[in-house]
Amino acid sequence: MLKLTPLLLMIGYGLVMYRFSAWKTAKELDARSTELADPGLRRLMDRMAEALDLERIRVFIYEVAPINGLAAPDGRIFITRGFYDRYRAGDVSGEELASVIAHELGHVALGHSRRRMIDFSGQNAIRIALATVLNRFIPGIGAVIAGALTSLLAARLSRQDEFEADAYASALLVKSGIGTAPQKSLFSKLEHLTGGLGAGTPAWLLSHPKTDDRVAAIEAREARWETPRID
Repeated sequence: MLKLTPLLLMIGYGLVMYRFSAWKTAKELDARSTELADPGLRRLMDRMAEALDLERIRVFIYEVAPINGLAAPDGRIFITRGFYDRYRAGDVSGEELASVIAHELGHVALGHSRRRMIDFSGQNAIRIALATVLNRFIPGIGAVIAGALTSLLAARLSRQDEFEADAYASALLVKSGIGTAPQKSLFSKLEHLTGGLGAGTPAWLLSHPKTDDRVAAIEAREARWETPRID
């Protein structure tokens, strides 16, 4: 039991840090957000709510300039003011913004926030354990290598979550009659809208999949959905 104590402490530390981060994020979102009340987007959200057998879907605007959507640990859905302004300017359609909301709903429905808490705690334990071992052989840089390896693991797990949320969004968009075309067209715009963020970065270092990979995954799902079943 004593041998496991350091590992348990590492995992516990990770859980506490994640909880603190989630609390801090919630406080920030509470202070800098208001509920979205756009009639055009409301109609699209109502269609998705009907498809999910929900009374309504609540979405909030987070008052920051970067273009993004997010699902808070408490299950609330946000789009940034920067994203909403692009919609108001006509750079993004209502259906494309609805695809972002559907994606964030996927993160909530699939329990990604809870999974990230577990992943974060485990990665913290792995990082410290690796650093302890590596520092015995390469003092001074063992911790750096351990941090890099756990960052690669975190990026891979994050990309998996993104693919899963994309799949959920595709299914919801089809069921609500919006379709996947806006989801794919938005992906083609994102690099331009975000100033090329991530362009040229190796895929294994990114927290989100490459645009081409995301579109290809959507089209592969569409092909499966359209193929008639033979019983």
